[in-house]
Order: sequence, then structure tokens, then C-alpha cells
Amino acid sequence: MPVSKGTSIANSNIAFIKYWGNRDHALRLPATASLSMNLAGLFTRTTVAFDPALDRDVVVLDNAAQSAEALKRVADHLDRVRALAKITTRARVDSQNNFPTGTGIASSASGFAALTVAACAAAGLQLSERELSVLARQGSGSASRSIPGGFVEWQMGTGSDDSFAFSIAAPDHWALVDCIAIVSREHKEVGSTGGHALAHTSPLQQARIEDAPRRLDSCREALLARDFSRLAEIVEEDSTMMHAIMMTSRPPLYYWQAPTLAIMRAVREWRAKGLPACFTIDAGPNVHVITTADHAAEVKNRLGAIPGVQNVLTATPGGGAELVTGQ
Repeated sequence: MPVSKGTSIANSNIAFIKYWGNRDHALRLPATASLSMNLAGLFTRTTVAFDPALDRDVVVLDNAAQSAEALKRVADHLDRVRALAKITTRARVDSQNNFPTGTGIASSASGFAALTVAACAAAGLQLSERELSVLARQGSGSASRSIPGGFVEWQMGTGSDDSFAFSIAAPDHWALVDCIAIVSREHKEVGSTGGHALAHTSPLQQARIEDAPRRLDSCREALLARDFSRLAEIVEEDSTMMHAIMMTSRPPLYYWQAPTLAIMRAVREWRAKGLPACFTIDAGPNVHVITTADHAAEVKNRLGAIPGVQNVLTATPGGGAELVTGQ
């Protein structure tokens, strides 16, 4: 076969109700359902080229060759695509993030969503959005949520085929803005995959799992009703609960830094004084501060004035993963 290429762009996402812990690590079946917002403008662009001249897969991320561990994770995902397409051809993967990688801004979500769509296109597969979400999930759990657009729910499912993400509201449903306070650009020592594997060692994880349906329902209702006050309380509760699991795992994971805590305190003070803002933090020290579009400039300025904040990125609700045409 000749060289066959596909290019895709997928947005990162921020989870309002978090995914942390698997009930099946191999298939990345989550311990709980989750709910997120895709982030317009924070994306991964990936090109996959199946080339008969290659004797092994080649992976380049942000113009740098990847470690053996990272290469294996991508090659394993390409194997899933090759199995579906009934081909054995090796591939070259070129991927670029336009935001810091491995710092708690869901680079694996956008990365594996873009990889999935690009690889399927290059292999000649025509999968539905649901099928793409199922496939992306097996590379990175949160990647399942970057396949659909807007505000997205990822259901647990009973097995692999029905654990997928779907849109519950379009990007224009609510003019929210995610102001991401960057306090560190360093790649975290323990990534999300390693952290998920430790979640069950926390004595608090079972209580978190049992309470998850309540938090999910409350967040979904607040989101659909555009009730910011209710959304803020449940989003902060869920984020802090996830980090409690991290901190009480064996060994413990401490992602927060001094500026992280300063931002958390500041945001709660701002909201108490009437500014619609709430925080949520993924597996890293950087803080996502959710606000409404008419207050985004003020929130961004306030965050930038906090010592230790290097930069503030902003993102509005974004669309789903898509193929790039005319390449």
C-alpha cells in the first residue's frame, strides 16, 4: 500500500466531575462517570502516516523523539487501529500541542483523541463518534471526552463497548471561560496513568465512588440550568475530593504547590464577594478557574497578579475532534 495519511485536531478538556481510578486498567474502564467541557484553542494537532517503508513506529511530539514508554503507549494504540483495519503497516506520528504538556492540562486527552481520529482516517476506517470515543478511551481515559463537542459526559458503562462519552450540551449552551493559571511548566513526576493505578490504595476512594452519582447529577443539573453558584460548589468539592484521594494513596501524590493553594483561597474569597469564579485542578499544580464570559478579563487580571502565576491561558467551550482537510 502507498503511504496513507490523516491529520486531526482535538481540543483538551477540563473535567468538572473528575475521572480518577479504573475498574479495569487494561481497558481504562473508569471507576466513576465524569463530566467535562472541551477547551477551544487548547489543542493537539496530529498527523499519522502509515508507510510500508517503515520497520517500526516513529513518534515525534513537539519536535522531539519520545521515550520508550511513550512510544509503546502510542504504538499499542496504533495496534488497536491496525487490528480494526486489518493492516500491519507501521506509522509515523507527528504531534504538536499548543499548550504545556504533562502539567495537568489534559494533554493526553487531546493527544489520544487526535491520534485516534487521524489514525482511523489514515487506515481507511469510518467509525461513528461513539466508536471513536470507545477507541480513544483505551489510549487515555479522558481522551474519550475530547471526541464529542461542547459539554460532555462520559458514562461508566457495563463493559468496553458502552463506556463512551457524548455531548450533553453544545459549546454555545453557556458562555463559560476557563482561565488556566500556569504555576509550573515542568512535566509531572507521576502521570495520570500511574496515579489512576494508585487510586484504590486510598482508604477514601470507596466513599468517593459511592458518592459519585450525586455529584454527577448535581453538576449536570447546574450546567444545564446555567446555575453558576451551584456549579461552583460541586466542581470545587469534586476537585478537592480527587486530590484527597491522591494525597492519601500509597505512595501519596502531592501535585499542589504554594501558588496552587494561594489561587484556591483567592478564588473562594472572590466568589464570596460576588465574583462568579470557581477552581478545579487536574493531576498537576496548575489551576483552572471557571468563570462567565463577562467576568473573564477581570479573573485573568486577578490571577496574573498572584505571586507564582507565570501565565494565564483562557479557553471557551470547544468543539469535538475533527479531521483536517486539504493537507
